[in-house]
Amino acid sequence: MKAVKLAKPGGLNNLTITQLAPRQPGRGEVLVRIRASSLNYHDYLVVQGAIPATDGRIPMSDGAGEVVEVGDDVHTLAKGDKVLSLFFPNWAGGPASPNDLRVVPGDSADGFACEYVTAPAQAFTRAPTGYSDAEAATLTCAGLTAWRALVTDGELRAGEVVLVQGTGGVSIFALQFAKAFGATVIATSSSDEKLARLQALGADHVINYKADPKWGQAAIDLTDGRGVDHVIEIGGGGTIGQSVAAARLGGHIAIIGVLAGYSMEMPVVAFIGKQLRVMGVSVGNRHEQQEMIRAINANGLRPVIDSHFPLDQIADAFRHQESGRHFGKICLDI
Repeated sequence: MKAVKLAKPGGLNNLTITQLAPRQPGRGEVLVRIRASSLNYHDYLVVQGAIPATDGRIPMSDGAGEVVEVGDDVHTLAKGDKVLSLFFPNWAGGPASPNDLRVVPGDSADGFACEYVTAPAQAFTRAPTGYSDAEAATLTCAGLTAWRALVTDGELRAGEVVLVQGTGGVSIFALQFAKAFGATVIATSSSDEKLARLQALGADHVINYKADPKWGQAAIDLTDGRGVDHVIEIGGGGTIGQSVAAARLGGHIAIIGVLAGYSMEMPVVAFIGKQLRVMGVSVGNRHEQQEMIRAINANGLRPVIDSHFPLDQIADAFRHQESGRHFGKICLDI
């Protein structure tokens, strides 16, 4: 089979195509023909060497395809099932333990930049009905992160206000889930063209944060002084101040990304004064992924895919991600 390997110390020029033999599934395992993957910022950090990985690691946390062989004692999946991977294959549900988070495909274990993967059946769930492989591959990290942030942790309710930052995969999924739940969405971007596309997806209000650096106050004004119920915080240290400004009394901020800074000064007085609930989000568990897929099957939500690249152009796919020109998910066709 064709596979991509990352040589130490990392870097896009250290991604190489190689040939490997697929492994037959053992007890409790399945062999999956991987048809698609999708790029996340986490994958970018791995391939650039910012997250250290074993020499020769196969990258990519997201994978989707079809079960082609089933080992003994597998009762949850069958040959021919369309499946997608789990970011944390050991985390079945409930509060996470350190062991639940120990294995991440493409990071601490080989990932999905390859044609076949043999893994425990618990490392996959069934894909949404009618989804293409590329669509299914967008859900493992970005889709589930947005779902957990808003639905599991945020306990999203109809009529609430959600603020999303930018046009990456998590933010667009958050917009789509929020609208499916009957929420109002405020979206930010530095591009008027992208803001128009966010409105076409259902954003009720948009703010160009370059034109209006005090976008937190702009969000307050759009809510008649009340503030937003939920903030999907993608920027990290560079944007948290405005997120705090935008939040309502008792609001919820889900810290997901660090695109604008790895560290920050903690606005302690504002956190206390607004009685904010601030939670870090690192994807989710198997039970939450299954809940998300049931919701998708019920409401017909479809991912936004920016572009497709063949597996042997994986470095070009990451360069496109690096450019920041994308809107939605970048997918690898395998």
